[in-house]
Amino acid sequence: MRDFIELMKRGNKSAFLAAIVNAAVAIIKGSAFFVTGNVAMFAETMHSLGDTANQLFVFIGSALSKKMPTDRFPNGFGRLVNLVLLGAVLIVGIMSFETIKEGYHHIIHPTSSHGYLLNIAVLACATMLESFVLFRAMKEILHECKLEAKGFDIFLKSFAHLGYAKPATKLVFMEDMVATGGGLLAILAVTIAHFTPFHQAEGIASVLIGVLMFFVVGKVFLDNAAGVLGVSDEQMEEKIGNLIIADPDVKDIQQIFVIKEGEAVHVEVEIEIDPSLTVAAADDIKDRLEKKIFEQKGVADVIIEFDEDDGVLNWHKERENQI
Repeated sequence: MRDFIELMKRGNKSAFLAAIVNAAVAIIKGSAFFVTGNVAMFAETMHSLGDTANQLFVFIGSALSKKMPTDRFPNGFGRLVNLVLLGAVLIVGIMSFETIKEGYHHIIHPTSSHGYLLNIAVLACATMLESFVLFRAMKEILHECKLEAKGFDIFLKSFAHLGYAKPATKLVFMEDMVATGGGLLAILAVTIAHFTPFHQAEGIASVLIGVLMFFVVGKVFLDNAAGVLGVSDEQMEEKIGNLIIADPDVKDIQQIFVIKEGEAVHVEVEIEIDPSLTVAAADDIKDRLEKKIFEQKGVADVIIEFDEDDGVLNWHKERENQI
């Protein structure tokens, strides 16, 4: 039990915070929906419930993915976070469908709702809480990418570097960005329906919120399906390749593979060296390169193979520099 608790402590903190906040928000929104019967509030309740389930799964999956390899699973559990996220998006997909269906029904058969001030107060409070979680996710992205920013640059840099964030952090960012936008949309729709005869506004907002949820589902599904299969990281390949080729004892790189498995990065490289070098010298080269590669973000293991220099340069960056 103690090992399990220690493992949970290593879970993604942004996801854990987001799960707690969204659970509280879902309860508040759900209570307001039962009192007022507002369909936009129903959409926001479903949205928050979906986010809560998703982010709770993300937190658990990110923690379990850090479990050490075993005899039965020698490659470790890095891809477990991707599998968990694939399961989580199914829940959000179902809730997205229900949200769109309810919104469509309200557009066809519009009805007026009551409790305008209660709806606005709940939606405003929920939107502020979700924007706070979004801000924390932005800061987490910058932390993971080792960047610093202040003011509006936090948003710009976090959005620009979203693709390099951990899967769990990326999901929290996307979900709370949609949640914040959905909250503002719901406030607008409730206001329009209250002050005008256009009661369909709440149904339209519900449909739009459901569509935004489906966007998150599609994006998360595609990203994590690639993660389950083991996707190559071309940017990291370039970075590590240039780092290796800069070593004075490395003559060439025959091939290099950098595979992302969940939050972990696995590196396999075959390099060419002078065939006259001793085994001891080759071992020194290996130790030196491993130390440099392990300093890169997320690298979990490194496999380095040697071959004798054939005099033909293969590393493309070197060829480009010579042209």
